[in-house]
Amino acid sequence: MKFYISTSGIKRVTISSSGAGKAASPTTFTPTAATAGTRRITIRTLLPVVLVLGLLLPFLFVRVTFLVLESATSCSSTLDCIGRGLFSGSDSSLKLKDELTRALVEAKEVELHNEDGLESFDELVKEMTSKRQDIKTFAFKTKAMLSRMERKVQSARQRESIYWHLASHGVPKSLHCLCLKLAEEYAVNAMARIRLPPPEYVSRLSDPSFHHLVLLTDNILAASVVVSSTLENLANPEKLVIHIVTDKKTYTPMHAWFAMNPVKSAVVEVKGLHQYDWSQEVNVKVKEMLEINRLIWSHYYNNLKEEDIEHESQNKRYLEALSPGCLSLLNHLRIYIPELFPNLNKIVFLDDDVVVQHDISSLWEMDLNEKVVGAVVSSWCGEDCCPGKNFKDYLNFSHTAVSSNFDHDRCAWLYGMNVFDLEAWRMSNITETYHEWLKLNLRNGLSLWYPGVTAPTLIAFEGHVHPIEPSFHLDGLGFRNPDVSDRQLLEAAAVIHFSGPAKPWLEIGNPEVRGLWNKHVNSSNNFMRKCRIMG
Repeated sequence: MKFYISTSGIKRVTISSSGAGKAASPTTFTPTAATAGTRRITIRTLLPVVLVLGLLLPFLFVRVTFLVLESATSCSSTLDCIGRGLFSGSDSSLKLKDELTRALVEAKEVELHNEDGLESFDELVKEMTSKRQDIKTFAFKTKAMLSRMERKVQSARQRESIYWHLASHGVPKSLHCLCLKLAEEYAVNAMARIRLPPPEYVSRLSDPSFHHLVLLTDNILAASVVVSSTLENLANPEKLVIHIVTDKKTYTPMHAWFAMNPVKSAVVEVKGLHQYDWSQEVNVKVKEMLEINRLIWSHYYNNLKEEDIEHESQNKRYLEALSPGCLSLLNHLRIYIPELFPNLNKIVFLDDDVVVQHDISSLWEMDLNEKVVGAVVSSWCGEDCCPGKNFKDYLNFSHTAVSSNFDHDRCAWLYGMNVFDLEAWRMSNITETYHEWLKLNLRNGLSLWYPGVTAPTLIAFEGHVHPIEPSFHLDGLGFRNPDVSDRQLLEAAAVIHFSGPAKPWLEIGNPEVRGLWNKHVNSSNNFMRKCRIMG
């Protein structure tokens, strides 16, 4: 016998045998021929089967689980109940659904709160299978477990919100570093102590022909961004005079920054509160106002309890009372702007958390129609839409002193980018009204309005507000989820305002809008680099 195998592959095997005087014919086997009748099983054949099983098996598992639960009450045995459920139609499924629905509805909230429920679904399944409890017990325990989990989630969200607000109270290490470095520079470098403004420009500080911009702040980085963005967009920056008022502790680093980083065209004045020589009458009123605000802060701080933060309304009230804005001395002194600038008649006021995106020169030329303040009141979203909030969001209209004097649906005007006619302000009784309502609120147990500096300001300026175009001021970019879906609206606003806890210089600042602020940070400055402040 001989085997002949082709070298080009096993395509054919020939077997031949030679006997004594006989010739045997060779026998040939061809592999393809041998397997022609056999059907191939390939990946393409198995894949659809695996996918179908993957979809059907979870539903089958859930179905069997409910049948096992049902067997505890309606079947003689588990196998008997499963057999009837799988092969006898949908009657048992409808019955199970009705029983489950009825049990969930009957479970009362009071009983759910008192139920010592299980912590996980796995524990629930083990208990149900081991004790063979009925469907009503299963529904009750499931609802109790879900209700308890929901309460935990809500509590966690409230606490996370509080921690987020607390993060806004801190001063970043980089800003603290910047203040210390500049204060040190002020002490050792004569260039950091040069007079601001230079003597030849002092006359401009009270010249009504120039455009006067006022900024009350103790944040050097924020002040630099406001000044930089304003000068970059003004058509005539040489007409601008910038008045920066700060507190005593920030005066030297603030002065050093603007002395060593002079602006080329405008005039900058930096003044500390300790440099003002006010009358005795004004000093008494300021101290009285600050004492009342200290009592308000102490009231909410001393009465803060852990259970209060679990309720959203109480949570917001306490957070607002303890926010940095309510504790800021410079925020409270806004009501004394006419006394801060006795030689000026008209100013534009900017908060330190704004960015100027377009030319705002027209604000100084605006006619306020004998009103004291020009502010955005209406909004781009329509006649019935407020750009900020309504009066009812600030004032307590359950008190007759409030409800009898104000309309709860009126839109509150926006603070942070305003035009002030100081001459008209001095002829009004705005500051006196502010003080009277502070005292009235104190006599009524701090119940006339919710915590914050906005409410008494709205009351004091009632009837003295001139509405300006909404495109001048877009606020709310410092809240948790600012509405920045309309990029065209955001870019069209002359001034964008990061009002809210999430300031752009904090880590909690919204990254979607922080870039609009960061691009005005002078990151090439030597002090900025040393303190790792990157725009």
